[in-house]
Amino acid sequence: MMRSHVDPWIVTHPTYPLKNAGDLDPLLERIGNARCVMLGEATHGTHEYYTWRMAISKRLIKEKNFNFIAVEGDWPDCYRLNRYIKGYADQDKKTHQLLHDFRRWPTWMWANWEVDALLNWLKNFNTGKVANKRVGFYGLDVYSLWESMEELVNYLQTNDPKAAEMAKQAIRCFEPYEEDPHEYARSQYSLESSCRQEVINLLAEIRKKAPIYDHDPEAALNTEQNAHIAVNAEEYYTNMVGFNNNTWNLRDTHMMETLQRLLNFHGPDAKAIVWEHNTHIGDARYTDMQRHGMYNTGQLAREQLGEQDTMLVGFGSYKGAVIAGKQWGAHMEVMSVPAARNGSVEELMHRTYEDDRLFIFDREKNNNEYNEVLPHRAIGVVYNPAHEKHGNYVPTILSSRYDAFMYIDETTALHPLHIKPDRHQIPETYPFNF
Repeated sequence: MMRSHVDPWIVTHPTYPLKNAGDLDPLLERIGNARCVMLGEATHGTHEYYTWRMAISKRLIKEKNFNFIAVEGDWPDCYRLNRYIKGYADQDKKTHQLLHDFRRWPTWMWANWEVDALLNWLKNFNTGKVANKRVGFYGLDVYSLWESMEELVNYLQTNDPKAAEMAKQAIRCFEPYEEDPHEYARSQYSLESSCRQEVINLLAEIRKKAPIYDHDPEAALNTEQNAHIAVNAEEYYTNMVGFNNNTWNLRDTHMMETLQRLLNFHGPDAKAIVWEHNTHIGDARYTDMQRHGMYNTGQLAREQLGEQDTMLVGFGSYKGAVIAGKQWGAHMEVMSVPAARNGSVEELMHRTYEDDRLFIFDREKNNNEYNEVLPHRAIGVVYNPAHEKHGNYVPTILSSRYDAFMYIDETTALHPLHIKPDRHQIPETYPFNF
């Protein structure tokens, strides 16, 4: 229902109420035959962003035969979940037990009951299907240098002793830094010896040997991806001291390369669903990121896959609650998200509508109210509500940055697994079906 007072210019593009999964029909129609659907989030700790992404993903998988979900998470951890939902490994365990293996801060991004519900649905969906029809779950991120190296050694010791020795040599090079990327970054800043050549040599050897890793449906993919992570993570950490735009671009380039690798692996008709923060999936050219020389996966996807094959869906809300930390590595907690700043995207939507809304944009028409630069809220894993007036907003041309937008007027916090004292208590509304 519309409010009694509606700004006269809120009539130039379609909007739809959002109450249940059936209300996603206009979005599914807009997606059409696109090969890549990127689903954002304005925070990493909001329940509704996860559950609506789950609802969209289910429909894409069932109705449009999408092949996999790729998320802003570490490859080794997500690959274990991929093996589980496809019936290849850990069948004696429950999904929440596997999710407890996510130890890298912020643990709540993937170790939560919302993801647990998604994984159980995927496992049930895959049951009884032939291998190449099972839907996968993969991580796109670059951070897992040491974990990927360990995975390589464990696999190669049995399957390729020569490559295993090269992997051990690379690990020995990194050992002085005690799995601390900051220590490695500082060493590069002070011009100490680099481990880059070791990981480049390892990747070259693995790519040459890839055909021999064919005893398992995804062994070659997993092995090569871990080697790519070793190379790209080393470069990322080398550039990490004094965070700059180059590290952002390196990370998003890696995520796009990984997505391309997954699409190639799944064949010429493969379709991908991506879960990442709005700052990664919303086209950077329509924010102030471009002015700083930054780009992201959403921009790269439009450029590389084509705009007809790419659908970017942003998310936002007016107020509510979120899981975050007050500083990097801090204890996670539920924080209040205050009412959005006056004049922001979220405040305009709240002022105009009294319900959750789906917006569908047509960039060719360029005649809607969101075709101007407006503040658009973005909350990371570190958050302080007191800073709302000074930060947490990205100047955005909303109708060009995204192809569609999911507006949730008031949100609730995510349900983490790593929480005390009730970390095994299943939420009452689980599995969060609409």
